[in-house]
Amino acid sequence: MQSHPEPLPIGASAPDFDLPATDGSRLALHDISDEVFVYVQGCNHCPMVHAYLERLQETARTYAPRGVRFVMVNSNDAVGHPDDDFEAMRRFADDHDLAFTYLWDEDQAVAKAYRTFRTPEVLVFDGDRRLRYHGRIDDAPKDPDGVSSHDLRDALDTLLAGGEVERSETWAVGCTVKWKPENVPVIG
Repeated sequence: MQSHPEPLPIGASAPDFDLPATDGSRLALHDISDEVFVYVQGCNHCPMVHAYLERLQETARTYAPRGVRFVMVNSNDAVGHPDDDFEAMRRFADDHDLAFTYLWDEDQAVAKAYRTFRTPEVLVFDGDRRLRYHGRIDDAPKDPDGVSSHDLRDALDTLLAGGEVERSETWAVGCTVKWKPENVPVIG
């Protein structure tokens, strides 16, 4: 039976992190000064990440001028999934000209702190770094033309307008985070 962590509660503070990026830099939570911060749990190999990548890139590019910072974090076990190791991440970032910083969570501590389970899975934090939305990007992972609920964009628009996100939690569809055996979260 696959276990997964309880999600970070709406209103919780963004857990701290300091991770290496594919561009050779490091990024920590305290380095992000944007009005809204979007944490994307992602990876290289998941078909759902690939299905959403263009939409995610477009969203990041559209909202960056409005004060929204996107980061994607890969926490997958690179031993069991070499397509997700750091060198493969660098190639992925270059091949796709990513519109956001791509970070490597080698020890999986950040994924555990953010309590993520799927790739892709998004968490949106306001200017006070309080969680305001957690879940999917939209309701049509395999059909960009069939989207009827733009959950991530709706959350961003609401926050940028100073409102409260009504639908603050949705279920993300995708691959599971590939945990190292010693890190598999247990439902407590």
